Amino acid sequence: MGSTETTSVPYWHVNVPESERERDCPEFLRDLSAKDRGIIGTPDDQYRLLTWPQVRDIVATNRLGSFQRVPSDLRRYLAYNWQLRREHGSVMNFVLNERLRWTMPITPKGRPFECPEQDIKTLWNDWPYGLDKRIVHIVVWTKFDLEEDPQTLDLTDVVRKEINDYVDSVFGSRLPRENYIWFKNWSSLKSVHAVEHFHVMLFDPDPAFIDEITNGDVPLCRKV
Repeated sequence: MGSTETTSVPYWHVNVPESERERDCPEFLRDLSAKDRGIIGTPDDQYRLLTWPQVRDIVATNRLGSFQRVPSDLRRYLAYNWQLRREHGSVMNFVLNERLRWTMPITPKGRPFECPEQDIKTLWNDWPYGLDKRIVHIVVWTKFDLEEDPQTLDLTDVVRKEINDYVDSVFGSRLPRENYIWFKNWSSLKSVHAVEHFHVMLFDPDPAFIDEITNGDVPLCRKV
């Protein structure tokens, strides 16, 4: 899974046809972390898609920072989010107003997982990581809090069990247990902080099932 920055050309030129390269770094690619510069500066053909066993191992060992997007996809993701901030003020505003269609303040109807029809929305991850094409990455958004332990900053045992039970009830009826897994990003890895959510990855699910649970949602990466 390549992350070695190309030295022969500036990182913002990699994966861009020579005729489309800009002399100066585009604004949306400035002030990146060293990790993101390394990814952007990696040719797509050097990137290795994560396999399902690798995904399971990353989640099991809590190495969530190991998830990366294909370099050209990360470039598109950064450009899109940069434009969203210009048009909507923040990515959060866009997610709330256009993707979730929830209004602030967000108030759940019931206790956690008690009223899923009103308090939960399941959508595609708009910009998924670089994964085996058989892996589907979706996000479960909740109107209720997912409580964390203030000492460990990890989910409390009670919330972890509630999520486990919910995921098993929704996905376990359609997939074997070894073909789905969930995780909640650390705060430092979240792109949207104000709305609670966790991630579910599924290996080779029935597309009709995904259409059913996402209500026919289409990820943004397929639209732009």
